[in-house]
Amino acid sequence: MDALDNLVRINQLNAEPPDQAEFEGMLKAASAKLQDAHLAGLSKDSQFTLAYGAAHALALAALRWHGYRSDKRYIVFQCLQHTVKLPAEEWRIFDLCHNRRNLAEYEGHLEIEDGLLRDLLRLTQDLHAQVKALGPVHP
Repeated sequence: MDALDNLVRINQLNAEPPDQAEFEGMLKAASAKLQDAHLAGLSKDSQFTLAYGAAHALALAALRWHGYRSDKRYIVFQCLQHTVKLPAEEWRIFDLCHNRRNLAEYEGHLEIEDGLLRDLLRLTQDLHAQVKALGPVHP
């Protein structure tokens, strides 16, 4: 993948052979978080945090499936256009959620609109299906 290899050259990604057990572990963690995000009675903040965590795990799993790793959270969302062919208007929702998560984490400010939460939940569900469809990793 030329675009991802370019990110390796500029030290934004690391090339690292994929690992099936790691990939499955990320999928399992994402599935649990996504399922919990839909539990009745949770606050919007809790739903957002769980759905965002699931989305990040899935984006990282897709990156790892292709043999790359990043220690920068935002990069894994931007790479979705290459790892699962996610359109820009969709991966940018994840990027927006990343920015909102940072505001909450580092500045104690979290405002989640109902529409953004709905989009995050829907897109994460779709991403879950796309990442599962990648199948077994190819070492």
